[in-house]
Amino acid sequence: MKLATIRTGSGTRAVRLDRHDGRDVHVDLGYADLGAYLAAGPPEAPVNAPDAATYPVADADFAPVVPNPSKVICVGHNYTNHIKEMGRDLPTHPTLFPKFADTLIGANDDIVKPAETDALDWEVELVVVIGTEVRRASEAEATAAIAGFTVMNDISVRDWQFRTIEWTQGKIWDSSTPVGPYLVTPDEVGGVRPALTVTTTVDGQVMQSDDTGTLLFDPVHLVRYVSTITRLNPGDLIATGTPAGVGHARDPQVYLVGGETVVTEIDGVGACTNRVVKE
Repeated sequence: MKLATIRTGSGTRAVRLDRHDGRDVHVDLGYADLGAYLAAGPPEAPVNAPDAATYPVADADFAPVVPNPSKVICVGHNYTNHIKEMGRDLPTHPTLFPKFADTLIGANDDIVKPAETDALDWEVELVVVIGTEVRRASEAEATAAIAGFTVMNDISVRDWQFRTIEWTQGKIWDSSTPVGPYLVTPDEVGGVRPALTVTTTVDGQVMQSDDTGTLLFDPVHLVRYVSTITRLNPGDLIATGTPAGVGHARDPQVYLVGGETVVTEIDGVGACTNRVVKE
């Protein structure tokens, strides 16, 4: 299944991508957003009400796939090539930092460049969406807790990120991080350890390209690790890290200045397509 949260004239709605009468439509799932839908039960629950509202896919205004997760946990340094380009040693444990719900925007929303930075950077990431509450998960429990995957562009404010040895202040800028458009269930992408091509293009130029099969710490491992520290709730997000090709590591460095179109895409999952605009 492919599930999303879309904006409508009467508020956000949780929807499923379906095909009716030869055309793609979004079918209303009966909940305001995917966070509420996931909290109500497993994603494989029947959602085939004959009187469910439908919405044209072409007109979809995507909200963040989960607008208000209780937590967003991000992983740094999880692709070997990216670790090398940043001049770091391979980690023995996942490197974690948080984002907040206020950071998230929809898959096609504008990215507003903050006036306070001259070092705005892109980072394509595969994101795990949690479907059931889990704590100190076993292998089987972690596997069962993964509702699906989505795409994030972990926009980073590098000049603030590297003011200190702790990265959070460069990662949590308000309304900066596209996530979506769809939650795609594991059966659509080869399971909970998918090997999928991830790419970033800026104005059509490929900046990042790698394979999620090369992650040092795979999605199941990350659910086990993070859930050891804190309870994971339905709708929580774990961003699994970005591959090589970020602007900060280039020589010369390349940053987003405004006017660019950035596409972060994962095969089988979808793409965030965002225009960068000046604040």
